[in-house]
Amino acid sequence: MASIKSILVLGAGELGTQVLLSLARHSQANDISIAVLLRPSTISSTNPGKVQELTNLREHNIHIIPGDLAHDTEETLSQIFLDYDTIIGCTGFVAGRGTQIKLARAVLAAEVPRYIPWQFGVDYDIIGRGSAQDLFDEQLDVRDLLRSQTKTQWMIISTGMFISFLFEPSFGVVNLAKGSICALGSWETEVTVTAPEDIGRFTAELVLGLQPSVAFNNKAIFVAGDTLSYGDLADIVEEVTGKKFRKSVRTVEAAMADLAKEPSNSLYKYQIVFGKGRGVAWDLSKSWNRQAQTPALSVKEYAGRYLV
Repeated sequence: MASIKSILVLGAGELGTQVLLSLARHSQANDISIAVLLRPSTISSTNPGKVQELTNLREHNIHIIPGDLAHDTEETLSQIFLDYDTIIGCTGFVAGRGTQIKLARAVLAAEVPRYIPWQFGVDYDIIGRGSAQDLFDEQLDVRDLLRSQTKTQWMIISTGMFISFLFEPSFGVVNLAKGSICALGSWETEVTVTAPEDIGRFTAELVLGLQPSVAFNNKAIFVAGDTLSYGDLADIVEEVTGKKFRKSVRTVEAAMADLAKEPSNSLYKYQIVFGKGRGVAWDLSKSWNRQAQTPALSVKEYAGRYLV
């Protein structure tokens, strides 16, 4: 297959921005064009923060392309994708149900040589269909579609949960303000986590770096910043903050009972999936970045940097 010359990243949120900046740093010594697809309303925004974000992207020679992943048709997106040999999906479930499969179909219709879909998360194959988080079934639809063809080479980068989610009060695990820590499932249940900035570096390294031979082999690659139990997490938080936290366990059964009362509550859906611990954690020593000796933030390092 021809070498990479043009990359389009879909979205510039928390992860997309990190992927874009890492790609830009890698592409400086090569004749590779980096672009990002953003909603027209985002591009024309007068919000100072948004203006600064767009200025930062342009200063890194990142081209900004208008498009709406949620509302544009598959055909419209496919026409945009024709100009690129590599597409990286960095827009998550916020884009709406059906978006990920639409994007995959548009990529295949445009016969894009390489594709990284938005699968920066858990091991959907292990979790399987019919899980509490029904959005996961669409991720499996995308995998089935990619596996059914041979024209587009693809790579899935499994990262586990973003480290920051562990400390997001709405997720219900660590609440610094209230001084509480809640284990999902049990204190022994494990979870794999990775910081977005590390995911950005890993993605750029896999696509443009020193080990491209492992990329786009039509399979999932597992990376990790850390794999730990909720008990380990509690110990780390107390050690780093120097404080004692109130501890509780959110059982899978309790979360399922609450979901039965509120079937659309996404928080309960995620608590069930992560409480079960299946497909959400993998051996840190076997992760691609550990084997490639590429450093990444551990939970303890993240906590020391951002919690104190």
